[in-house]
Amino acid sequence: MSPLLQQKVPAAHPAPVPGVNSLGIAKAPGDTRVVVAMSGGVDSSVVAALLKREGYDVIGVTLQLYDHGAAVHRKGACCAGQDIHDARDVAERLGIPHYVLDYESRFKDKVIDSFAKSYVAGETPIPCVACNQHIKFKDLFETAQDLGADVLATGHYISSAEDGEGRRALFRAIDADRDQSYFLFATTRDQLELLRFPLGDLPKPDVRKFAHDFGLTVADKADSQDICFVPSGRYTDVIERLIPGAAEPGDIVHIDGRVLGHHHGVIHYTIGQRKGLGLGSNTAAKGDPLYVVKLDSANRRVIVGPRAALATRLVILRDVNWIGPGSLEDLPADGLEVAVRLRSTRPPAAAVLRRAGTEIEVELAVGEDGVSPGQACVFYEDASSRARVLGGGFIKPQL
Repeated sequence: MSPLLQQKVPAAHPAPVPGVNSLGIAKAPGDTRVVVAMSGGVDSSVVAALLKREGYDVIGVTLQLYDHGAAVHRKGACCAGQDIHDARDVAERLGIPHYVLDYESRFKDKVIDSFAKSYVAGETPIPCVACNQHIKFKDLFETAQDLGADVLATGHYISSAEDGEGRRALFRAIDADRDQSYFLFATTRDQLELLRFPLGDLPKPDVRKFAHDFGLTVADKADSQDICFVPSGRYTDVIERLIPGAAEPGDIVHIDGRVLGHHHGVIHYTIGQRKGLGLGSNTAAKGDPLYVVKLDSANRRVIVGPRAALATRLVILRDVNWIGPGSLEDLPADGLEVAVRLRSTRPPAAAVLRRAGTEIEVELAVGEDGVSPGQACVFYEDASSRARVLGGGFIKPQL
């Protein structure tokens, strides 16, 4: 094992320390102020209820992130009209103060507009990461501090604990199907000192049961799906509304240089896509199935090829955030063995993290299909179910 990871981190939830409450603060619960980010869903509602039951001084805060009267609102979306009502209802039932903060303009600038620009550039962005990075764990973080909070608690499925070196570390949640560590890699060390994730050791069915036991009206509320500001999963509708003319026509080109057809906008395609290419009548495209292997937005080209052309072994990263032991400067010359996730739905896979000049790169032990620029590459200490999160970065386009 690399010296960088030689110091073993204690279990995600070590034995209680005398004089320290369940949130790791050296105060009695009643003297510990906790701001809970309440989205109106069952997870954050249960967090507020559990902490209130333990006797903490709980304050609920809900962020209004977009116009709940607009077309983007739909059942299951977070931080819109019905969700604000639900959060307020839960807070009233629990007897805790509740505030609604208007963050629409910041959300549009930091999340929605950035999402659209990234998509037009041929990337596959992750707005949930941007929301956590720039809104929930930055602006809301500052609001919690203004309210005198000792802790900012959220309903994310991830765990945090002391790392043995006086700082806090992140760990994968016990419920692998709900683990949200992929979306939280950009959390900073300073933020981790204030953040707590009470659901990290709970499977989802237990959370639902708690909601019923507390008599919460959201106990059976459906989980949010897809991206909160995208109606029915149609990303292109939002992009074309925000950036008129974004869907410029161009060529569909085989990796060998042949022009096989034409498209109505790069934004309608994603890396790994097979269906809907519109090449069925093109005799030049007959044979093995074709997949989108690259999006060349600058030249308005959709590049296709056989499945084998999708396999990626090496990715270069930008905006890398490190929250593991030591620092990125301590990376061994021959690289650090880690496990990485290139998609939220995939398990961690063996890889080597290394510095290559001024770049940070990841070499995968086994090539992965569908690796897209703009997606995250998240590092873990190993591939185990409770592994420590070491950080991550965003995948840069391949030249």
